[in-house]
Amino acid sequence: MEIRAPVLHAFNQPHRIEPIEVRPPRQGEVLVRMAASGVCHSCLHAAEGAWPWVPTPIILGDEGAGTIVEVGPGVADLKAGDGVILSWMPACGRCRYCAIGRPVLCLNRPPRGSLRDGDTCFRLGETKVYQYGTVASFSPYVVVPEECAIRLKPGVSLTAASLIGCSVMTGVGAVVNTARVPPGASLAVFGCGGVGLNAVQGGAISSAHPLIAVDVHDLKLEVAQSLGATHLLHATREDVPRRIREITGHGVDYAVVAVGDTRAAQQAWDSLGPGGTCVIVGLPAAGHTLQIDPATLVSPERRLIGSYYGSARPREDFARLTDLYLGGRLKIDQLITRTYEMEQVEEAFRDLAAGSLARGVIVF
Repeated sequence: MEIRAPVLHAFNQPHRIEPIEVRPPRQGEVLVRMAASGVCHSCLHAAEGAWPWVPTPIILGDEGAGTIVEVGPGVADLKAGDGVILSWMPACGRCRYCAIGRPVLCLNRPPRGSLRDGDTCFRLGETKVYQYGTVASFSPYVVVPEECAIRLKPGVSLTAASLIGCSVMTGVGAVVNTARVPPGASLAVFGCGGVGLNAVQGGAISSAHPLIAVDVHDLKLEVAQSLGATHLLHATREDVPRRIREITGHGVDYAVVAVGDTRAAQQAWDSLGPGGTCVIVGLPAAGHTLQIDPATLVSPERRLIGSYYGSARPREDFARLTDLYLGGRLKIDQLITRTYEMEQVEEAFRDLAAGSLARGVIVF
C-alpha cells in the first residue's frame, strides 16, 4: 500500500512527510495500523545525530499501539483485529539468554533498523527506508515481527497503551526488574522525563521511601510529585548529593539515572550510601564516559549496573503493567501532556527538547 509518513533523511534535518510504499507482511510478520505513538527522547537523540550508528533514511518512533490489519504466513497467535502494544525488542526465543528469561540480551537480533530478513517494510521509490527500533511507530502503518506485537487486554485505550511499549516498561522495569528495589528502601530518580517519571512510579509501586525526584524542570518535578515522589530536588539550584544525604541520613539505597547525561550519573553515584546501587538507564551521546574512583566502589560495596528496556520480558511484563494500570496503581493518562498529529512531529520534538512535556503522543 502507499501511505504518507515522516522520513528523517539526515541528522539535524527536519522530517519530510512523503509517500512511502509499505509491503505486505512476510513469514512471521504482521501489519499494524497505528493508533498512537509516544514521542521518546531517544528518537530526538537519534534525529540530532547523538548516536551515529542510526541508519538513514529512517522512520523514527519506538513506542506505540495499534490494530493488526494482516498477518503473514506462520503467524498463529495473532489475527486481524487484535489490538497490540509494540515492543522494539525482537527476540528469537531460542538463544541462551532468551532461554533463561533475559530476552533483552538476545544473541540473534535483526540488523539495526531492519526486520529479521535484513530488509525493511518501507520503500521510497527504489530507496530502502529503515525502521527505528524495528517498530517505526511514527508511521501510520508498519510491518513488525510477530514477537514485537503483544496482544492488548480489553479495557485499555490504544493511546494509553502506546506508552507501555517503551517509557513505562523502561522506567518501571528499571526499578522493579533490574534493581529489584525492596519495600522501604530509599530511591532517587535522576531525570524525570517519560522514562524517569515511570521510574518514580516503579518506586511507588515498590513502596520505596523516601522517593526522591531530581530534575532541572519544575513542571517535571510537579508531575513526579503527583506520581508518588516524596521529595523534589532541582539539580541546578541545590547540591543534590548533600541534600540526599540530609534526607536519608547516609545516602540513598538506590539511584536510577533516567537521562543520558554523565553529570546526572555522577551526581547519582555521589548520592549513594554504603551498599547502594546505581542503575544507568539513559544513554548519553556517543563518546561520553563516566569516571568512577574504585575507592568509592570497593570499600562501600556499591554497585553500578545497566538497565536495558527495564530488563523486559514483554509478553509477561506488558500484561502485568496493563493490570496495574487497570487497577489504578499505574498512572498513564496523567503522563500525556499533549497530543499531536503526525505532521506535527517537529513541533513535538521542539516541545520535548524544551522540557515542556511529561509525554507527548502522536495520535493517528
